[in-house]
Amino acid sequence: MWRSIALVALGMLLVSMVLFWLYAERWRPLRPSTWAFLRKAGWRGALNLSAVHAYVYGRWTKQYLNLLTNRVFPRLSAAGRNRWADRYHGKVLTHDQARAIVTLNREIPRRDLEQIIPYATARDLVLKGPPEVAVFPCGCRQRRTNPCQPIQVCMVIGQPFVDFVLEHHPKTSRRLSQVEAVELLEAEHQRGHLHSAWFKDVLLGRFYAICNCCKCCCGGIEAMRKYGVPMVASSGYVAHVDQTACTACGACEDKCPFGAIRMNGTATVSRQTCMGCGVCAGQCPAQAMGLVRDEEKGTPFDVRLLDS
Repeated sequence: MWRSIALVALGMLLVSMVLFWLYAERWRPLRPSTWAFLRKAGWRGALNLSAVHAYVYGRWTKQYLNLLTNRVFPRLSAAGRNRWADRYHGKVLTHDQARAIVTLNREIPRRDLEQIIPYATARDLVLKGPPEVAVFPCGCRQRRTNPCQPIQVCMVIGQPFVDFVLEHHPKTSRRLSQVEAVELLEAEHQRGHLHSAWFKDVLLGRFYAICNCCKCCCGGIEAMRKYGVPMVASSGYVAHVDQTACTACGACEDKCPFGAIRMNGTATVSRQTCMGCGVCAGQCPAQAMGLVRDEEKGTPFDVRLLDS
């Protein structure tokens, strides 16, 4: 009896999933990138609904992030916040590290990044240099009433993500050359926005994007500072002040995404709060800010060192 009930339930689930895919694809045969997406997920990903979850995230990113930030995070317990961050999280990148990823010219083998990403899941990197890159609108900025500009700053890295974004968001996404990707990173760095590499265990359990985040719009930063969700891991560096060069202009304090800098005659850095993004160094007119390695902050995510 129970076996029959289980088979009926499984059949209903599969039928529901087929109808969902057809509806989401506007009642036409699935796009090639969706088939590639499902092949990567495999039957296990389909049955445990991780493929559906990943598909929803990729198709309706703005709505997904809005629900996450405004509805889910405020209601999570401390244990729930840690479990969520374990499955969806980012690693802060310095400007040089972000450039190194998009200018890669050699293959980086799949490997466990446990020392780099201090979470139990989503720690793999799969890049075939030079990596394919697409850019599409930032879901975090889109959901704000008066978002920071420009909107099109989220960089998707590698397959099947690049083709999926290009096929499902043809009007708002575009493929980037390496030169264009570097130019985008540089422009965001000059605006005082931080780079972060994002990982999801859903579907492939690997690195899939570089976000260019501003402190006023980013859902990950908001989740950390407002709700205590440990969404972002430190770069492995911490800001350092040259006290003799600092003019106490306050530019670094104003731009710091994590509120780690205060003026007290000169700039002072909270080592515990600083995530080592380097925004302060890029914004300091006196060039008094820099980054120094902090072993207690974890191992940097630097693709130039991964296969050396």
